[in-house]
Amino acid sequence: MKIVFFGTGEFAIPALKALIGSRHAVLAAVTQPDREKGRSLKVSPPPVKVVALTHTISVYQPDDASSISSVAYLEALQPDLFVVVSFGQILKKEVLEIPKLYAVNIHGSLLPKYRGAAPTNWTIINGETTSGVSIIRMNEKMDEGDIILQKEVAIGEEDTNITLHETLSDLGAHAIADTIELIEKGTVTFRKQGGGNATYAPKLKKADGLIRWDEPAAVIRNKVRGLLPWPGAYTHWNGKVVKILHARVGDASVESGAACGEVIRIDNGKGIVVATASGTLIVEYLQLEGKKPLDADAFLRGHRIIPGSQFT
Repeated sequence: MKIVFFGTGEFAIPALKALIGSRHAVLAAVTQPDREKGRSLKVSPPPVKVVALTHTISVYQPDDASSISSVAYLEALQPDLFVVVSFGQILKKEVLEIPKLYAVNIHGSLLPKYRGAAPTNWTIINGETTSGVSIIRMNEKMDEGDIILQKEVAIGEEDTNITLHETLSDLGAHAIADTIELIEKGTVTFRKQGGGNATYAPKLKKADGLIRWDEPAAVIRNKVRGLLPWPGAYTHWNGKVVKILHARVGDASVESGAACGEVIRIDNGKGIVVATASGTLIVEYLQLEGKKPLDADAFLRGHRIIPGSQFT
């Protein structure tokens, strides 16, 4: 089968490698243009480009994959199938109609839950205990195509957006291999998504990371887990931004009179105990703006946080 792969980020890499290692022909990798990254604003290629070039796969980097010139390029390839994973552009009808068969997308959630750009983040933030990947036949609406195949996984208490992202990325590679096998055998079936139970996972903003200490400890901990590595869950202390990188839920009760965000006590070797709207949060790893991440004990050796200190 002749395949054109559309992808940009790390989430797409296992699927691309699986296709390259299969008996199918990857005609080209379509990815986003090189972008400036980091504090130095160094121009860097997308991960998909790096992998594709390593395997001598042609790379196409349009600003608009649905432009007239892009359509002409893709039509000339005469593909059987498009595989789209973490690409970052909306593909218009003219593009979706190019392959002999159709275009399929690997999405990091059990659709119709968590349609959108940040499914693994919001899955963790919302405290879900299961997730998975969905393979859909694409249409013009974002993540609303008919479902071909789904694979489910459990989410552990210590899972974060980073670990779930990695798990689903690998799972997606297996799912797309199974999907292509179904297509070749002619046994593929399509199931329409139920719109009534759809939920959404919008692209994250910096402001989403701000911790509200007037929320329950469990809610705040899920935010800490779900917002790694960016934007991170952050608070303010002594006029500076502090990211909370790892925390756990502590006592169910809070000392009478403690304000939300107030440091109740320091548990040496365990963390900084902070009052919330319901229970306490034990902060174990944190990072002051512009500094290295530190465990709580190391952080306290250089910064005076004592009972009564306030995170805001």
